[in-house]
Amino acid sequence: MNRECLTIIGTAHVSEKSVEEVKDAIYEKQPDVVAIELDRGRYTRLRKEMAGIEEDDTIPITQIIKENKIGVFLVSTILGHFQSKIGAELDVKPGSEMIGAIEAAEDLKIPIALIDRDINITLQRALNKMTFKEKFKFLTSLVTSFFSDDDEADELDIEELKNPENIDEVMGYFKEVSPGAYEVLVKERDAYLAGNILRIKQDKVVAVVGAGHKPGIEAHLNNPEGIPPLSSLVITNEKKSIPWAKIILALIPILFVVIFFLAFISGINISDNLIEFIAISMIMGFLGSILSGSKLISAIVGGVVAPLTIIHPLLAAGWFSGLTEAKLRKIRKRDISNLSNVEKISDLWHNNIIRILLVVIGTNLAVSIATLIILPSQVFIPLFMKIFGG
Repeated sequence: MNRECLTIIGTAHVSEKSVEEVKDAIYEKQPDVVAIELDRGRYTRLRKEMAGIEEDDTIPITQIIKENKIGVFLVSTILGHFQSKIGAELDVKPGSEMIGAIEAAEDLKIPIALIDRDINITLQRALNKMTFKEKFKFLTSLVTSFFSDDDEADELDIEELKNPENIDEVMGYFKEVSPGAYEVLVKERDAYLAGNILRIKQDKVVAVVGAGHKPGIEAHLNNPEGIPPLSSLVITNEKKSIPWAKIILALIPILFVVIFFLAFISGINISDNLIEFIAISMIMGFLGSILSGSKLISAIVGGVVAPLTIIHPLLAAGWFSGLTEAKLRKIRKRDISNLSNVEKISDLWHNNIIRILLVVIGTNLAVSIATLIILPSQVFIPLFMKIFGG
């Protein structure tokens, strides 16, 4: 690619002016290639939308739970809700500028280059990089914005976001809330987008990207030697330092088993303690599920499996209650679109997607309380004292 023949258009994703700007630039410059900030999955969905093809409305919530991708799904759902809500207020669908670029390119018979990273990889890497504190702060910020009463967004406000000063302010706030997420969602993607632009063989290119990425992309294009290998930016199971917190949590159930075993070989009658362990585990699993809004059968499942999941560090009671709840509730994509109608926290209670996620989280939280607080104080510490004559 000839660097001097590259035109980068920084857009606002829900702006009618951005759609016009993109189309005008493509028709005026008539490039050899139009590069767009989309991955293969999002591009395919947009093409189906353009063709009026309706996709399967069912969301594979059971697969999401089994693959432990609840975090990625929840974040992508909330972020998608924000874009849809702003787009509805401005009467512009999110991604309209990309559709405009596709339509203009097809009209001129210009090939399209997809230069963005798979959204699922991006979100998973972001979650991996974030600390627990960052995740909590980030989620709190999202939920707070979710119920914001600020309805003053308009075309001018959106266009103002493309100004460099405003971009710096927004990015600075984002970096403050979560340096880990900022690193992946902004810095890494700047490098990834720039790397893919440099891979384009044709000379004359128009690249359509979000305004927040334009400064970073240009910086990388000016110093291409600083772009890391793109293969290193798509790894989701990076080796980290020793996860002491996870090791300690995994040792707790092992410690429980050891205490029971020591008590048994010491001749102590452990039948009452076993019954108490099972009863407390089942009650907490049941309560965590039912108080999170599950159906009765899901709560029963969560309670029944709780004792086993406490002993087995690779299992979680919330998975079982959540999977059962998912079988009982038909989840469809309109449940995501219905999030746009949410005005207060109580409205979330009636959304099937949120209800299932709450069941998973609530059951796991209750069983964790049993594991870390109730069972040690009521069962294992007293049993430990008996073993050693306390």
